Amino acid sequence: MEDVVLNVEKRTLLGKQAKKLYAEKKIPGVFYMANENVPLQVDEPPMRSIVASHSSHVIKVKFQDGTERRAVLNDVQFDPVVGKILHFDLHGIREGEKVTLEIPVRLSGSAKGVKDGGILQHSLHRIKIQCDPDNVPEHLMVEVSDLGVTESVHVKDVKLEGVKILDNPELAIVTVVPPPTIKEETPGAAAAAGEAPAEPEVIGKSKKAEEEGEAGQGEEKGKK
Repeated sequence: MEDVVLNVEKRTLLGKQAKKLYAEKKIPGVFYMANENVPLQVDEPPMRSIVASHSSHVIKVKFQDGTERRAVLNDVQFDPVVGKILHFDLHGIREGEKVTLEIPVRLSGSAKGVKDGGILQHSLHRIKIQCDPDNVPEHLMVEVSDLGVTESVHVKDVKLEGVKILDNPELAIVTVVPPPTIKEETPGAAAAAGEAPAEPEVIGKSKKAEEEGEAGQGEEKGKK
């Protein structure tokens, strides 16, 4: 994959002063490499385009003096309210060094479990990898056609040539979960729904039993 070129300028506004750049539609950042930390600033549109693409992982950083360095965009900070980019970190790549980054996970095919009523649950949308900077895949494609209900594809089930996957091997990337079941109404369901429970039937004494009881009480009084 060809490197994306990002034109940068060395930044003179540091610390809280860097916030003044937002008014000029510029974004502050830092280029890190070994013991070298260079404050930078870039125009907002190209950086926003790189972040939105999700596929431009290795960047050719071009300084104003014509110097070019390869780097990985490893950290981007966003405004939590409006979502605009506030800051970025570029980590320079040394000759022969492998890069560590995340790539998007995409799904291919129609899971047979979905045809049986299951629901496809895509849990892992980005996967962490380590590889040569010239061998960075744009994405990881996961085939789901053979997945039945309750079946999953885990990190350990996927392979990328020349790439080491760093995420937990037991993590599920995608699962076909069973459809939700309709719960049967229990005896207490009506009460929970606000319906008054039926009052139990009270079985009273018969009239004859009541008369016999009264007669018995009269005899005892007579004996006294």
